[in-house]
Amino acid sequence: ENYTVVTEFVLLGLSQNHEVQMILFFFFLIFYMIILPGNVLIILTIRGDSQLGSPMYFFLANLAFLDICYCSVTPPKMLADFFSDCKTISYSACMAQLFFLHFLGAAEAFLLMVMAYDRYVAICKPLHYTRLVNRGLCWVLVGATWCGGFIHGIILFALSIHLPLCGPNILDNFFCDVHQLVKLACANTYIVELLMFLNNGVVIVMCFTLLLTSYTVLLLKLRTQSSKAKDKVASTCVSHIIVVFVMCGPAMYIYGLPFQAVPMEKVVALFHTVIFPLTNPMIYTLRNKEIKGSMWKLVSKYIPWC
Repeated sequence: ENYTVVTEFVLLGLSQNHEVQMILFFFFLIFYMIILPGNVLIILTIRGDSQLGSPMYFFLANLAFLDICYCSVTPPKMLADFFSDCKTISYSACMAQLFFLHFLGAAEAFLLMVMAYDRYVAICKPLHYTRLVNRGLCWVLVGATWCGGFIHGIILFALSIHLPLCGPNILDNFFCDVHQLVKLACANTYIVELLMFLNNGVVIVMCFTLLLTSYTVLLLKLRTQSSKAKDKVASTCVSHIIVVFVMCGPAMYIYGLPFQAVPMEKVVALFHTVIFPLTNPMIYTLRNKEIKGSMWKLVSKYIPWC
């Protein structure tokens, strides 16, 4: 029997106060006008500079592209809703938003694991690096991250469309997500909730544990490196660890418990889906002299007064 009679959802958004909504709109608009072109600049810089042809920069360009796609899922709707008194989203749009959010988010988590593997080979097996991490393998690994993210997203999508929704149709957030839809289910969904938790919460905790363990091992390996190499490798590893915490921390906070209400959920979700993803590539860039130098050359080429 099909219980789904809800055709649209009402989003409560970040605030019901009009003045606060206008302040938030201009804040996020300025943020996007600065950070989003910055991620595009990272991609153009890496693609346009032959000296940045190593796998590490190839993965970084893909990370920037993934973050741009990820931040195109919920923010456009959020910005438009700041000017709407009644914030609604259709059932089909909600399902599409849910799918792409988890598809791209999982792909990014898997890409971070690929980047950890790249750093492991570069530090622990430097003489075999070009053989073990060649360009063909890089494309295969990036393709695998997209496939893994798609499988993750399609499983959550398939589970979500079978939730028996029959009202109310109010979501206390600015976007659609699985744990919010579970709260609206009008029948027992323990098996579906368990499958969602295993596919979401457990996956993100496992990714975080593996990433943190791998970088801890790498930092311990630095004791055998020279002082110059130690500083360079440590800077790279620290950048990766910061991104791991920035991405996985909020995700574990939201999805770590099986669909229980958590304090400040909307604020954490805001940083997780809007702000942090766009700043991830910036964290790498600001700690990397090579890419900063190449980026400045590219900007100076088209803007002479810089």
